[in-house]
This record gives sequence, structure tokens and C-alpha cells, in this order.
Amino acid sequence: MNVDPTLETARLRLRPCSEADVAELLPLIGAREVAATTLRIPHPYTEEDAKKFIASCQTGAEVRRAITLRSDGRLIGGIGLRVDEQHRHAELGYWLGVPYWGKGFATEAGHEMLRYGFEELHLHRIFASHFGHNPASGSVLKKLGMRHEGCQREHLRKWEGYVDSELYGILRQEWEAREYNA
Repeated sequence: MNVDPTLETARLRLRPCSEADVAELLPLIGAREVAATTLRIPHPYTEEDAKKFIASCQTGAEVRRAITLRSDGRLIGGIGLRVDEQHRHAELGYWLGVPYWGKGFATEAGHEMLRYGFEELHLHRIFASHFGHNPASGSVLKKLGMRHEGCQREHLRKWEGYVDSELYGILRQEWEAREYNA
């Protein structure tokens, strides 16, 4: 199984991350608005954080991709699957730079990662979560066909407070039915 493919959609290329991404990565992922909507992105985000992130992308422990525009190759975000082989499921995670919010890029990239997860990795289930104060991410997950599975109230600590974690998931058979009926 090739876990390093570059995936393509109509507008995007999802490719492996590289050290050459650090310069483009810093201003995008370093925005406080991005860090505020994600669990694992610190703020402020340093060049050292970027280098550690890129190194972790190359370990093979997760399927992580840089989201780039097909038109000019510009980096706009990141997406990945944290795969649990034993249970044949994965957690979907993604982020976009603020200038690229609200343009359908997260949904487009997410759809391709679901396809990859179910068709290429043969997963049974893909799940995701978002902070309660980030309903836009919930909209993306619904557009991907995921079902809302519940809310873990004040489940996560972000900065100086606790935030709700909204849970979503989709099973292979639900994804296949959606694909055939699309």
C-alpha cells in the first residue's frame, strides 16, 4: 500500500509535506484564529514548531498532506488521517489559513481524504471532532456526510479554558451509499 500518494481534486492537490513548506506554513498556521479552532496547533507558532510538524509528517505514523492549490501550487492548509489499524478507523483532522476560509476548500479536501481512507486504506469508519465554538467546521463535516454523534461537554482544555468537543462519524457503507446516490 502506497501511503505517500499525491491526491488531486478539481482545485486542490493534497501532497506530502516537505521542509520547503516551512516559509509558507508559518504565516498561515501561525494565525491566532487558526490555533483557536484546533487542538494541536500552538500559538504563537514558531519556526521550530513548523520544523517539528514537517518531521512528524515524514514518520509514516499518520497520513498527513499539505493542501495546495492546483493552479499555482500555493500552500493553503493541511489535512490528515490518524489511522488505527486494529480497529480499521481513523480520525480526520484539517486546518486552513484564514484567507482560504469559506471557499469550500476544506470540504473538497475532506471529501478526497474520505475517498482515500475508504477506498485505498480500506477503513471501516472515519470520525472527526470540532470545538463547539467553531460551527463552520461542523458544517464541513455535515457536507462530508458525517453524522453528529454527540457532544463531550468541556472535554478539552484550550489555552485557559475548557471547550466542548462535537463528535461526528461516517461508516464505510454510509459513504458508499452517499457516493452511489450523489
